[in-house]
Amino acid sequence: MSDIRTKKLINEPEGIIAEAIEGMILAYPDRLRVEGATGRAVVAINGPRDDKVGIVVGGGSGHEPMFAGYVGRGLADAAAVGNVFASPSPDHIMDAARAVDGGAGVLFLYGNYTGDVLNFDMAVEECEASGIPARSIAIHDDVASAPADRMQERRGVAGNFFVFKVAGAAAEQGRNLEACEAIGRHALANTRSMGVALTACSLPQTGKPNFDIGHDEMEIGMGVHGEPGMRRGKLKKADAVTDELLDTILAEMQLERGDSVSVLVNGLGATGQLELFILHRRVAKRLEELGISIYRSWVGEYATSLEMAGASISLMKMDDELKSLLSAPCQAPCLTVAGPLAPQGKHTPRASEAVAGSTAIDRSKLITKGPVTPVIFRDAMLSVAAAIAENRDWLSKLDGVIGDGDHGVTMDIGWTAVKQALADSGDETITDISNRMARAFLNAVGASTGPLYASAFKAAAVKVEDRLNLDATGMVAWIEGISTGILSRGGAAAGDKTMIDAWIPAVAQAQTALRNGGDLMACLEAACKGAKEGRDYTAGIESKRGRSKKLGARSIGHMDPGAASAHLMLVALTQSIRQAT
Repeated sequence: MSDIRTKKLINEPEGIIAEAIEGMILAYPDRLRVEGATGRAVVAINGPRDDKVGIVVGGGSGHEPMFAGYVGRGLADAAAVGNVFASPSPDHIMDAARAVDGGAGVLFLYGNYTGDVLNFDMAVEECEASGIPARSIAIHDDVASAPADRMQERRGVAGNFFVFKVAGAAAEQGRNLEACEAIGRHALANTRSMGVALTACSLPQTGKPNFDIGHDEMEIGMGVHGEPGMRRGKLKKADAVTDELLDTILAEMQLERGDSVSVLVNGLGATGQLELFILHRRVAKRLEELGISIYRSWVGEYATSLEMAGASISLMKMDDELKSLLSAPCQAPCLTVAGPLAPQGKHTPRASEAVAGSTAIDRSKLITKGPVTPVIFRDAMLSVAAAIAENRDWLSKLDGVIGDGDHGVTMDIGWTAVKQALADSGDETITDISNRMARAFLNAVGASTGPLYASAFKAAAVKVEDRLNLDATGMVAWIEGISTGILSRGGAAAGDKTMIDAWIPAVAQAQTALRNGGDLMACLEAACKGAKEGRDYTAGIESKRGRSKKLGARSIGHMDPGAASAHLMLVALTQSIRQAT
């Protein structure tokens, strides 16, 4: 990875999302507003109404104008806005869902990434529990990211554009939740995309390119999170690049002479319309030669990857219903289709149910054996937060090679939130502290890491709910809870090249040390040893989960950043407890 530093017009990296949302609302005060306590739900002023299905789109920032740019009448009613390249959290999503709930249900639309799936699934569960019917579509239009027989593993890229437009128009017409979901899935089934990257992008927090690429190279089949593509090749001329993308798309769509498609030529952030129109020229000529007509075309930036140079091509095969919905009027910051819109109608705000409080714990019944008191445990967690902050850039560098380069940033955001939450934790038990950490991590992070570690901390809390202090047995149980919590939420297995490859051997070796009569420190040191071995093991295996899975054999030789951060956490925990006891 090079030492090149990038330039951005920002203030403090920690404030970019709030400031960007504020700027957007000030730019469109007659169209958009922010609702909810999180400040992450951008809502159409004239969109939601009674007896209308609420359309909520969402995902990480850095893809502007996606996602909030699609909020407006006849399109999305709200967008849940996550951190850069990170899914919104369930709280962000629920703020959006409550804001658009008109009594007819809510349809969530988002890209098919692990973090988005985890967080939106949790939001669907919460909606159903609070009486809001909810459905979701994980959009997977990227033909380069998995073969057709594993289509459900594909990423969502610029094809979101077509699904958002069609589902939004259907909801505007008054179709019910099942019908809106059905037509959204129909649009997805007829949409395919593929892209190419010419340069890397850089996260605001790191200011460094996510990966190195030569001046004469391009990444074929990249995603929209700055992750490397499926393969690297020499830079070609525009027509040759267009042909490669289009040939891959057409081979799967199996279009026939006389068919009609709509076209999106999308810039990734640093490729201007001068180049994009050259790509569209080639697309149009190729389709004409094949006897395929273009119903509508869009050329510009609709789903970007920060300042990445490159482009993607999306096609949607048209039928009469899709033509009608694609042509239906809408008005949003990034997309306007001219035509009359019916009067807005009334929207009645609906009260949300209060979140249940925690149950008081009778301390007189808790096991007090063990040197790790709640105070020592809390201090150990603060030491973990400090270790993650210190190693943030290293973790992001690891992730930049095989992922989107944000793991260190994401972990730092989560542990910074934990640090803030523990500042006023008061006289709490270790179970209370663990549950507080879970809430803080989930609300701050989103992404895949948020739900995974929130589930981990909750499961760990349950493991030690009968204890005030932790001895060797209690500490091993807490570490085991971390592992089982991640497994229960994420579904990864040993050997998938994820964080679980560090946690599973950490638990196994800690349990072995405990059975052999090891004391607290012996068990913690065994856990560290197991995590390190698991971390190092990930460098030699191919990824089978998450974004790095798309790289196939290219992921071999690189350590998994999640496993690396797991080891860091255990080492910091061990060192802090050693010093305190």
